[in-house]
Amino acid sequence: MTRTRLGSQGAEVSALGLGCMGMSDFYGRRDDAESTATIHRALELGIDLLDTADVYGPFTNEELVGRAIAGRRVFVATKFGFVRDPANPAARGVNGRPEYVRAACEASLRRLGVDTIDLYYQHRVDPDTPIEETVGAMAELVRAGKVRYLGLSEAGAATLRRAHAVHPITALQTEYSLWTRDPEDDILAACAALGVGFVAYSPLGRGFLSGAVKRYEDLAPDDYRRNAPRFQGENFGRNLQLVAQVEALAHTKGCTAAQLALAWVLAQQRVHNLAIVPIPGTKRRTYLEQNVAALNVTLDRADLERLEAAFPHGSAAGPRYPETMMGWVNR
Repeated sequence: MTRTRLGSQGAEVSALGLGCMGMSDFYGRRDDAESTATIHRALELGIDLLDTADVYGPFTNEELVGRAIAGRRVFVATKFGFVRDPANPAARGVNGRPEYVRAACEASLRRLGVDTIDLYYQHRVDPDTPIEETVGAMAELVRAGKVRYLGLSEAGAATLRRAHAVHPITALQTEYSLWTRDPEDDILAACAALGVGFVAYSPLGRGFLSGAVKRYEDLAPDDYRRNAPRFQGENFGRNLQLVAQVEALAHTKGCTAAQLALAWVLAQQRVHNLAIVPIPGTKRRTYLEQNVAALNVTLDRADLERLEAAFPHGSAAGPRYPETMMGWVNR
């Protein structure tokens, strides 16, 4: 497993991370035994960046990850900021107040069973709390030894610059894939200029780019994606046509569509002169191993041009989140 220097503060992680959200929430039935085995297999393969958050579950994903990594050396990233009521998981808000930052960190440390969180993100920017106040509280956690590095998730370029002026930001995590290329507008350039690493979540378009989802009915009744605009109505059909082109190009490369999509994200490092680490999520060892094999897929300029022609910036049909949640991204 190759290594990537994430940001300019000394953090170094595996070139591919593991998103753990789906192990506990949003994507249908849980299987804690297989999820734990998947985490252990990831570590065997050299993946040491595990990504979770207190909102996943809520709370249960951090507990799952904590049990799985007990006694093992890993680079744990978790997040705070979403407020979710266990009694009503559909209701949520955003909180970046300093006192909440401190309380959320203490709770995450307990659930993860660690003394220090390697990378602590603000999950979404709180519009009612200046970013300087939130990051100031996060910086106190670093000085106290409770957190090693700071990150932001779905923050806009201007917010990132303000945050970085308070305390160095090691990583910005934002959705990035062939069908979500918003970061190319200004965020990737801001990261490169500031020496901030970029962590790409949902690099497989919530599984859609793998070609595994062919019908809306393939999604479990409690699958979050049933409420995602890109998986609904005419959008689903139009996006399926885009994925068919990715599958055809993957065939010529001798890899899967998922591997080609991951290789495209990894190739953007040299395009944008920036450290980019994808964190595809899975709760199965089989898919994990397939994802890791994407590191062996090399794309030359002609490959990238063919992908650009097949799946140009802005071609995905529909917004990536429902309207309310879209108000919380790139803020």
